[in-house]
Amino acid sequence: MQICIVGVGAMACLMAARLYGQAEVWLVGHWPAQIAALQAGGLTWLEMESAPQQSRTIPVTLFAAAPDTPLPPADLALVLVKSTQTDAAAATLARCLTPNGLAVTLQNGLGNVARLAAVLGQERVTGGSSTQGAIIVRPGVAQHTGNGPTYLPDQTGTRPLAALFNQAGMPTYLQENLDSLIWGKLIINAGINPLTALLRQPNGFLAHNDTARLLLARVVTEAAAVAQANGIPLPYPDPIAQTLEVARVTAANYSSMLQDVQRGATTEIEAITGAIIYHGQRSQTLTPLNTILYQLIQNGARPLTVEALAKRLGYYEAG
Repeated sequence: MQICIVGVGAMACLMAARLYGQAEVWLVGHWPAQIAALQAGGLTWLEMESAPQQSRTIPVTLFAAAPDTPLPPADLALVLVKSTQTDAAAATLARCLTPNGLAVTLQNGLGNVARLAAVLGQERVTGGSSTQGAIIVRPGVAQHTGNGPTYLPDQTGTRPLAALFNQAGMPTYLQENLDSLIWGKLIINAGINPLTALLRQPNGFLAHNDTARLLLARVVTEAAAVAQANGIPLPYPDPIAQTLEVARVTAANYSSMLQDVQRGATTEIEAITGAIIYHGQRSQTLTPLNTILYQLIQNGARPLTVEALAKRLGYYEAG
């Protein structure tokens, strides 16, 4: 299997490390410092602290995503860029995805499948959801921070990929409803990403701090109500329990939104919380908590204590 990974960030490095030796894999990306480091010394991959083998260096095949860069043909593509880079990813894949190839987006937020399909064709695009966790320690060095499950739609093109993921040590399950998968991840991201970004805390803080758990539960409940109002069945019975479980499994992980905030990069708040608000308005479902979180992130809020954030959301009483 020839796999193109679009992206060179934490999740792209995770996939490259896991799939190394299992398939022919290469990465395509825009991040100059990361590209330079990977080209100079390969990918230094750090396993989770509980793993016996802490570090290994993986040679990676890498291409800069310039329009004039020749790319090898790919049977399969994993799209692992920020939602703000989806259109650029589609243009890249238009040059290398084979006519019968499949692009699988594991990105955050809504709308990525449609934007990719507008360029590549609906039959060559599908989506999925992964709660694997990773961080970039520094350019060229990435660490695995959570081994959560991955879900893919049950269709012909994804079954070999699911088998490959499982063989590579990433628990992967097939499910029928693509919208359910994407919304399921959206709800989890809406509960974890903005809170961790504002609190400047790893995912595990949300599971272990009493006030943070309360805030997560309220935000997730609100987001799940939007899914229900739009007729979207979620792929799990209890959204709060599922989000807390992901926070526990990826306890050491710094969410992608927190990583973006820390380095002053554009966040995916529009594709995550903004999508909840938009679909809430369409279905006349109120989203006051998600709206406050959206505004705080968009306005570049300074780090908040959990008590201060709870007051902003109206859920904290002194004493």
